[in-house]
Amino acid sequence: MNGAQSLVHTLVDSGVDVCFANPGTSEMHFVAALEDIDAMRGVLGLFEGVVTGAADGYARIADRPAATLLHLGPGLGNGWANLHNARRAHTPLVNIVGDHATHHKQYDAPLDSDIEALAGSLGTWVRRSRCTSEIGRDAAAAVAAAREGAGQIATLILPADASWGEGGERGVLVAPPSKSVVNPATVDHVASVLTSGEPAALLIGGGACREAGLLATSRLAVATGVKTFVETFPTRLERGEGVPMVERLGYLPEQATVQLGNIKHLVVAGAKPPVAFFAYPGVASNLVPEGTQVHMLADTAQDVVRALADVADLVAGDVEPLLQRAVRRPLPSGLLTPQNWIDVISALLPARAIIVDESNTSGLLLPAATAGAPRHDVLTLTGGAIGYGLPVATGAAVAAPDRPVIGLQADGSAMYTISALWTQARENLNVTTVLLNNHAYAILRLELQRVGAGADGPQADNLLDLSGPDLDFVKIAEGMGVPATRATTAEELAAQFSAALSESGPHLIEAIVPSLF
Repeated sequence: MNGAQSLVHTLVDSGVDVCFANPGTSEMHFVAALEDIDAMRGVLGLFEGVVTGAADGYARIADRPAATLLHLGPGLGNGWANLHNARRAHTPLVNIVGDHATHHKQYDAPLDSDIEALAGSLGTWVRRSRCTSEIGRDAAAAVAAAREGAGQIATLILPADASWGEGGERGVLVAPPSKSVVNPATVDHVASVLTSGEPAALLIGGGACREAGLLATSRLAVATGVKTFVETFPTRLERGEGVPMVERLGYLPEQATVQLGNIKHLVVAGAKPPVAFFAYPGVASNLVPEGTQVHMLADTAQDVVRALADVADLVAGDVEPLLQRAVRRPLPSGLLTPQNWIDVISALLPARAIIVDESNTSGLLLPAATAGAPRHDVLTLTGGAIGYGLPVATGAAVAAPDRPVIGLQADGSAMYTISALWTQARENLNVTTVLLNNHAYAILRLELQRVGAGADGPQADNLLDLSGPDLDFVKIAEGMGVPATRATTAEELAAQFSAALSESGPHLIEAIVPSLF
């Protein structure tokens, strides 16, 4: 077998059987290998940012890595922003980047670049296969590396001659190390902090945002009165009826300051101590209140769920968690507003839905409105690089074809990776996108005020405005094979959302919602 075939066989043997791809000349032998190895599903994205975002969404739902296939350094560069989001999400991802043949590198061909430097900027595992016989071994090591700790990006650079050369061998599977268990002394210390009588808060993230971690967190809150918060942008948060509702820490420093006010202790589990997303004049970057002691129960690579359960067993005994009761918002009426479009989604959200949230300013009221909806998962923009929503929804739908995927998408960020709609149509994925069109980068209008850059004016407004010409997302979606409608009232949105959910395949609803800013 050749090197590409040994790579694909090893990936499949390791449980990686989906590859999101945008290949080029250097990757053609990998493409050809898919003809012989039908256990690997190849999914084409028309832009590398769709490829990397889809791999992120897939792994968040499947709890195992997908592979990407990217063309040289420029392909990796095009996909970098959503790899950044995946890195922040601790997503396990095997990132395969083709390169020129070894003997061709000396000529500095036009597409040649320093792939190691670009991949290394993600701060994760990077390896170049040196010859055909090593590809299988390297692929097995990449999968194991991707699964280390909470998960990470493992980039394998694949020279074309190593790919086409004969003498490939299946790699021997490498078991990733188990998550480390938190020291019992740390558990005892945190238990003493929470029972000290001094005001405290508990901030959870990562795996703690799933049911088992939320149950332990709620038990601690009921038993000790500790304030509990989920990190601002969790990788995957389980919510809804029957699951403890834990408030997310606010995006704006002023919000977080109020939430964390007057505490003496902050216990962190599966997250990092909170900092402001950006620096603002006269505003502290560190969101931990001055004088507050920070206690790290478990970092992202440790078994945070077990650690929380151990603390809860010590201090909460037989205390039962507080579960969210079912609450359905009534269907609203009238022209769409930043509030009532969310009420429509809450009223009609199906059970087991996966919400991919990139609604940005239009969705500020979403968490409160959907707290009591049927049980669902929420995926968020972990790294802040916009253009994640449509690709991540694509990957989530590939991972869970039996679950409805709901993409809540802002208009400006949609345009970064709009071609994900084409992949959704091609793969007939059950994704319903509600695209909030307010004709603006509304979040930047807010930030313009907050950074103290000066008053609005025509020049500044022109750089934040998305009208003139208006984007017609119905036509854009239809041009990519996705049925689309437009809603201007709550009644129209409710009817169109219900219809989309009742039919298989992708749909897009352009919801005309005025901006909050």
